[in-house]
Amino acid sequence: MKAYTCNDYRQEMVLIGLRRRLTDPSLSQTEKKELEAQIRKLEMDMGMN
Repeated sequence: MKAYTCNDYRQEMVLIGLRRRLTDPSLSQTEKKELEAQIRKLEMDMGMN
């Protein structure tokens, strides 16, 4: 198990922010797809998938 770093914390906070933005009902379908792609990429970078 690796040590939990400041970068890990930062990535988690970015992920939380992206997920929160995704719940915004005023987002267009294009914006939702872009956010979902960013979330998937970040999750892969973090080893969550």
